[in-house]
Amino acid sequence: MAEHEDFIIAALLEEGRLSAEAVDKARRAAPDKRSGVCDALVEQGAVTRRDLALVRAQICEVPFVDLEQFQIDFANTARVPKPTAESLQAMPLFIVGAPGAEVATVGMANPLDLRAVDQLRRVLRIEVETVLCEPTALRSLIERAYAMSGQGETRAGAGAEAFADATTGREPIVAAVNQVLAQAVERGASDIHLGPDETTLHLRFRIDGELLPQQGPGLSAHLGIVQRLKVMANLDLTQSRRPQDGKFRFSHNGRAVDVRLSVIPTVSGENVVMRLLTSGSAIRGFAELGIPADGVATLDRVLDEPHGMLLVTGPTGSGKTTTLYTCVKKLNQPGLNVMTIEDPVEIRMPLVRQVQVHTEIGMTFAGALRSILRQDPDVVMVGEIRDDETARIAVQAALTGHLVLSSLHTNDACGAIPRLRDFGCPPFAINASVLAIVAQRLVRRVCRDCAKPDQPAPSLMKHFGAAAAGGGFVSGTGCARCASSGYAGRVGVYEVLELDSNMQTAIENNAPLPQIRQAARRGGFAPMWLDGINKCRMGLSTPAEIARVISVHGEDALAAIEPDAVTPSTSSQPGTGVRLSA
Repeated sequence: MAEHEDFIIAALLEEGRLSAEAVDKARRAAPDKRSGVCDALVEQGAVTRRDLALVRAQICEVPFVDLEQFQIDFANTARVPKPTAESLQAMPLFIVGAPGAEVATVGMANPLDLRAVDQLRRVLRIEVETVLCEPTALRSLIERAYAMSGQGETRAGAGAEAFADATTGREPIVAAVNQVLAQAVERGASDIHLGPDETTLHLRFRIDGELLPQQGPGLSAHLGIVQRLKVMANLDLTQSRRPQDGKFRFSHNGRAVDVRLSVIPTVSGENVVMRLLTSGSAIRGFAELGIPADGVATLDRVLDEPHGMLLVTGPTGSGKTTTLYTCVKKLNQPGLNVMTIEDPVEIRMPLVRQVQVHTEIGMTFAGALRSILRQDPDVVMVGEIRDDETARIAVQAALTGHLVLSSLHTNDACGAIPRLRDFGCPPFAINASVLAIVAQRLVRRVCRDCAKPDQPAPSLMKHFGAAAAGGGFVSGTGCARCASSGYAGRVGVYEVLELDSNMQTAIENNAPLPQIRQAARRGGFAPMWLDGINKCRMGLSTPAEIARVISVHGEDALAAIEPDAVTPSTSSQPGTGVRLSA
């Protein structure tokens, strides 16, 4: 840009955003890094690029637009060729007005470049109003918008060219795929959905458990994108009439990201879903997951046992795999032989022997578990107990000197007992093998940037009884960070059930599920929703979100209505502020 850095630095010093010591340090560092003083200040963390852009806008006397605050229509790229946008560092942000009287708001890195403004007027052929944008964010927007809009594909039948791009690495298909993956990582998405209709290619990201529509490539790019993804995942390019699954890895900002790819044919074309997998280095501890302090103590005690079974329950997408891997990471040491059976292997961990299930060749959970027991394991993790045979072998392994970790699809911890009985496991074997059961859900976390005190509706609070009495609740009003949803990120809500004498007696008597729950409560068991209400009091979530995700059983609600049934916990860990009395 044409303005001098001295003007920007002087303005920052005058406003108190910058210290003279930081400027001197940046001036000394700039020649060595072959960068400007302003770039050196940003690298040192003295100012942000947004601060610099705001000062530039004041000096230029033009409006400043923060691109993170707005959703820019990628269709605007059709108005300006990509080479022109890149050379002028300009992008049409908004076009308003009736035909013949349209006005374009153009974001520029240097809105005082009059030659560039004149060229934009000739290209757009409408009135132009310039605003200043932060240059790095503007370059990123230009690259993403033109890649997503398929600039360069001028014909609807560009499928053959797209296929060539997918196999040779040329633009624009490769650029579109890279932008989709990069945007998903930057927004913290867990899944990418790409599905065609008759006229539209829908791109959606699952963020914090919600499936959110995104601006994406046009329908003409669908075939090329699918072929490109198949190349990356080593799938059969010639097969489009049967489902295919694969994996690939890509790098974004120096971070390696593993992706699980699923392609399935539909009446409108092949539907693609990609799961972005967590790195093994991202697995932390139980406290970081949000497990209550007394639950952490129970898990630590269980994992110190030489044999037995720990079960993690919950629906698909509730974080069971992360909890299991946290257990595995705690147990992973040279003195123990830790082996896993998974479908698929989502997180790779050093020293752990991980086995992938291949049902097409007869490598099932049950078959792999039989073979693993001949590998002298100390700890066995079975990704999921899906059938009678796997359940019986897992219980037998726990009874014969192995520590077994596995998951079940049940709604709560107590529901794991009837499920094991349904799988043909006798009561005495369940009592002798099962040490503890964890049930969990993931709820959306209140956005820290827009959180404010809130009092939920009385009808909602009545749902939780005396446990929700009082205040201390917050909610998000919506901001740029949370895309106006009021939520950003997720936190786990847990219940940990350790089998005691009350539980074992109920199991031995083949008690139905309601009686099992009563036995658990007599032993001091705290239901999951109580952990959720406690997290609401800590400002982590909202009662409305807890009610959306977690059911309050009738007998639990009755217990919660009695004030004496709820006592405060002395722990300061998340999720332990409320528990049922024994």
